[in-house]
Amino acid sequence: MQIKEIMTRNPVVARPDATLREAARTMRELDSGVLPIGEDDRLLGMLTARDITVRATAEGRDPNSTAVREVMSSEVVSCFEDEDERDAAAKMEEHQLRRLVVLDRNERLVGIVSLGEPRGAHGGRPDRRGSH
Repeated sequence: MQIKEIMTRNPVVARPDATLREAARTMRELDSGVLPIGEDDRLLGMLTARDITVRATAEGRDPNSTAVREVMSSEVVSCFEDEDERDAAAKMEEHQLRRLVVLDRNERLVGIVSLGEPRGAHGGRPDRRGSH
């Protein structure tokens, strides 16, 4: 099965100039520990709850004034929407990830996938992750 058949389309994306507080609130609303960072449809990085804790809070940075770009991970493991789910699962296992961002062949962000969820979970529930 191709990733585009099981991914969540149009994930919420935070801007790189958003504050950590704004990003953390979005993560809380989505009940997610990861947030893609981008502009337009271009992925620039990922922000995790761990990034906020280890790279910002532990260093005493102010979440009200620290921009996401200052602590996000710019190296992102991704997959393409036309990849087979087994290949994506292998990437996730290799990098010990629970989610992958999904790109089209023009390297534009088109979705996010979590292969730990049962098949059809993305299509079988309301999608809370609309465009931001």
